[in-house]
Amino acid sequence: MIVSLTIVRYRKAFVPFALLAMAVHRLPMWLQQGCTFWKLLGSGRNGTFDLQPDWQQWGLLAVWNSREDHERFAKTSFVSKWWDLLGTESWTLLCEPLQSHGKWDGKEPFGKPDNILAEGPIAVLTRATIRMSRLKNFWGHVDEVANLMLEAPGYVTSFGIGEAPVYRQATFSVWESVEHMKAFAYGSKKHAEVIKKTRSENWYSEELFARFRIIETSGTLNGQNPLEGINKT
Repeated sequence: MIVSLTIVRYRKAFVPFALLAMAVHRLPMWLQQGCTFWKLLGSGRNGTFDLQPDWQQWGLLAVWNSREDHERFAKTSFVSKWWDLLGTESWTLLCEPLQSHGKWDGKEPFGKPDNILAEGPIAVLTRATIRMSRLKNFWGHVDEVANLMLEAPGYVTSFGIGEAPVYRQATFSVWESVEHMKAFAYGSKKHAEVIKKTRSENWYSEELFARFRIIETSGTLNGQNPLEGINKT
């Protein structure tokens, strides 16, 4: 199994085509050979859960049976050709699931891996459907947690992505090591308090947490590869 995250940027004049893609790309992705799960995603401005959309930046997260299936998509698919024609630049990360807990639309897209990563950079996906009755609670703590993450030792970069504004949100972050990620997730008192509230106040109707081993990155965003220093081949 290979997981891909592609982030695409459009020219301002082509934003209507980016919005159109959220509908038009559903059929080719549904028909795409070797793809077992996919989500077309909007993007926030600040690299985490975000109420401010970046209308020029969009994403696709997909799960593939093999790397060859992804490469076929990247070279020949209608979706990739659309990006080449209308996008200004794109960046893709390929990774392998290490651990995954929870569901996404009632599915376990990454299976139930339970591997241990001893060293090297790690990617983390945190995704949730927020209960309407708990939106105020959730968004009231987002900025606090986001600032903690941005300042945390070992933090590399992150992307705020989502299927729908406000209530279906995800953050895909990259860390220098498992140890750095765990220090932020479990070592920060403020972060731990927020996590405790998500449980005690039942913020989410569905959630998923997954860790990945980074295989390779390619392309650019804003003129550079966000993971250039830790790029895998």
